[in-house]
Amino acid sequence: MVPTAGDVGLSGYDIAHLAMNVLDHRVRPFRTPFLSITTNIAQKNMTELKSDFLRVMNDRGYIHQCTDLEGLDTYATENTVVCYVGYDCTADSLHVGSLVSIMMLRWLQKTGHKPIVLMGGGTTRVGDPTGRDDARPVLTDEIIAANMAGIKKVFQQFLTFGDGPTDAIMVNNADWLDKLNYIEFLRDFGRHFSVNRMLSFDSVKIRLEREQSLSFLEFNYMILQAYDFVELNRNYACTLQMGGSDQWGNIVNGVELGRRVDEKSLFGLTTPLMTTASGTKMGKTASGAVWLNEERLSSYDYYQFWRNTEDADVVKFMRLFTEMSLEQIAEYEKLEGSQINEAKKILALEAVKLCRGEEAALAAAETARKTFEEGVFADDLPTVEVAKAELDAGIPAFDLLRRTDLAKTGGEARRLIKGGGAKINNEKVSDENATINADAINKDGVIKVSAGKKRHVLIKPV
Repeated sequence: MVPTAGDVGLSGYDIAHLAMNVLDHRVRPFRTPFLSITTNIAQKNMTELKSDFLRVMNDRGYIHQCTDLEGLDTYATENTVVCYVGYDCTADSLHVGSLVSIMMLRWLQKTGHKPIVLMGGGTTRVGDPTGRDDARPVLTDEIIAANMAGIKKVFQQFLTFGDGPTDAIMVNNADWLDKLNYIEFLRDFGRHFSVNRMLSFDSVKIRLEREQSLSFLEFNYMILQAYDFVELNRNYACTLQMGGSDQWGNIVNGVELGRRVDEKSLFGLTTPLMTTASGTKMGKTASGAVWLNEERLSSYDYYQFWRNTEDADVVKFMRLFTEMSLEQIAEYEKLEGSQINEAKKILALEAVKLCRGEEAALAAAETARKTFEEGVFADDLPTVEVAKAELDAGIPAFDLLRRTDLAKTGGEARRLIKGGGAKINNEKVSDENATINADAINKDGVIKVSAGKKRHVLIKPV
């Protein structure tokens, strides 16, 4: 039987203090300090680490903070580490922002340990407030289930699932969160939460200062995430949680909760905040999120995302998002000037291989070569179908750009044309209201629409 919150054995002080630490993302020390927190781990010499897993994590740049680096290193040397990363089901695909943690799970498995992919079927109903100014939209159970099904697809590319000692497993936290007796939780622990104290925390004050409410529902999220770690340890012997640096406070509270209720030594490990050399958040582009699922983003567009990496990020991304050896990467690090473009092609090819498979990667690379080096139409370019009758009548150029998602709005499309960045069949469009009709259909039966030098879509009449 899954224990209720009232069975976990915490004092009223412990629960209240835990909640307040969770809510404060600065993570003030607990009443009884116990964590040997290690930061700036990337500065450590690889010879200091005994376990293959942590050496790989360190050498490739994945580690930012660890609750007990030496303890985890010793444990990973002597035992099989069972480790989880949680993913809420807020969309039907993950995006590149989740790729760092996915790669960490992959390397964990490759170095002889066991990954758990935790699907947030329960926590998605609450919504993670971390780093947000407003509440996440409330999703129905049907939408959450559909999103979960979409997210599951991508992990088949990165992890080996099965029943073996190091095979990955996928679990859903709704399996235990749905069974919690909330009335007992409120009766036993609700009176120990001080609203006055909660209002003093930065994570609350920021919302209030911006006149955005923070609901009691969102307060619960952090405690539920800590409880996930306890359940995974009890049921699957999970001893490590990994996540982004913005999850540090939540992870620390899971480690502490496990120690308090079960006297277990658990570990937490976070990655650095992923930004590009120019300071933008990893995976955010002018055209939107970079999705991992093919249904959301074509393999060609996924390839182009990596191909367009900033020069200063190429080597860093090779370490993080490919399985190229560090010796290979060191050779590419020597390239300068226009030679870096060759490294970008390798980065793109290897990144697409991992996420979409070798066949898709080679096809995307060939499409890019034909498009940019030969200047010909390639079959694998993204295609949008438009009714032949509409083309016969004529469609304004700005509207065609919007329909192809090369511009998100009509206004953005007009600005693109005015700036000289729009082309039809490789010819610059100078008039935003110019009518594009069936006469533009080329000998291949399509119309090529371009935004800048690197973004192209084919219009296919139907």
